[in-house]
Amino acid sequence: MPVQKPHQHDLSRRHWLGMAAASTTVGLISQPWSFAQQPAAEGKQLIVRGELPMNAEPELKHLVGSWETPVKHFYVRSHAPVPKVDLASFRLTVEGLVDRKLSISMAELADRFPVTEITATLTCAGNRRSEHSLVKKVGGVQWAAGPIGNARWGGVRLADVLRLAGLKAEAKHVWFESVDEVEKNGRTFPFGASIPLSKALEKTRTGNAALLATTMNGGALPPDHGYPIRTVVPGYVGARSVKWLGRIVVSDRPSANHYVANAYKLVTEGSQEEWKAAQPIYQFPINSAICNPAAQARVGRGKIDVSGYALPPGDPGRTIDRVEISADGGRTWQRSKIISPAREYCWCLWQAKIAVSTSTKQLVIRAIDSAGAVQPETVDWNMKGYLYNAWYRTPIQVGA
Repeated sequence: MPVQKPHQHDLSRRHWLGMAAASTTVGLISQPWSFAQQPAAEGKQLIVRGELPMNAEPELKHLVGSWETPVKHFYVRSHAPVPKVDLASFRLTVEGLVDRKLSISMAELADRFPVTEITATLTCAGNRRSEHSLVKKVGGVQWAAGPIGNARWGGVRLADVLRLAGLKAEAKHVWFESVDEVEKNGRTFPFGASIPLSKALEKTRTGNAALLATTMNGGALPPDHGYPIRTVVPGYVGARSVKWLGRIVVSDRPSANHYVANAYKLVTEGSQEEWKAAQPIYQFPINSAICNPAAQARVGRGKIDVSGYALPPGDPGRTIDRVEISADGGRTWQRSKIISPAREYCWCLWQAKIAVSTSTKQLVIRAIDSAGAVQPETVDWNMKGYLYNAWYRTPIQVGA
């Protein structure tokens, strides 16, 4: 009798549950909602901007080695210590404006829904904040251009889970709540986010959709990237892809969580009225960076190799069309070569050879997307340093 091949869903489920069991074996699991001191980017090659909670980014040269960013080079952004979760008792809850409340274990999640993979770039809303601070100092982690990474995420579609719960007519937003514990201004509360229901239900022409992710680049989701489960919302800033997800709430309004109501907004004065009136940041903007050569690198005259990344805006269907480089401050531009896939919600990598002379003081780049939108030369200042996406400039020293 011929051996019947297992269904792809069965393979995915076994892989998922097998990784969960392996994680238990190596000690990633402890009692529910316990918290551990996180080592400084252990096992990673990152520049640590803060140790507890962990905030770290890679050297830019590491970002252009692969379109799929290795975990060891993937930035870490956290607002609280990493929680350790007991899979035996952990349950993801879904409530609010739904026909039936859900309480689902990780095993049930894999059993009841199709498992899928998407590739999507996550980037911090504060990417390139340190450049924003050159205009006028802003608070927060002083990121360079490294808090960005492109990964292959595996899990189940958020829309499938919401449809099982059943959505009431008044439903307009979906809240995400972490199991972490943020300590701020004398209060302790979980990190949270929310997205419009239309984004939660989106499935683009290429199949991208908001995901409840349990794997990253084909391996178990690492603790500092959200183990055992996180949201991945393609096209949105990283703050909307909540790590260590524990609770989903369907509502008629955006979340009242601090990181929706009182942070991740563009404000210039910081008054209570301005914060209240400002809309939450959702989509990331078109952006780009030079990863090689490094800032202030010494190079010889003639043609030099230049490489980096470019990110299209977080609109469905938009991709990077081209990246242009200038060695004369933007008076003339040379087109680079795109060396990776160009997909919606994903960065692309590029390379170029450009002639420099002793009069060359910096290299400048800008990206143009498939709709013709051009990365701006300058951007308006905001007091949190969010969404900085002006032309990227790298100072270099050209020898005789």
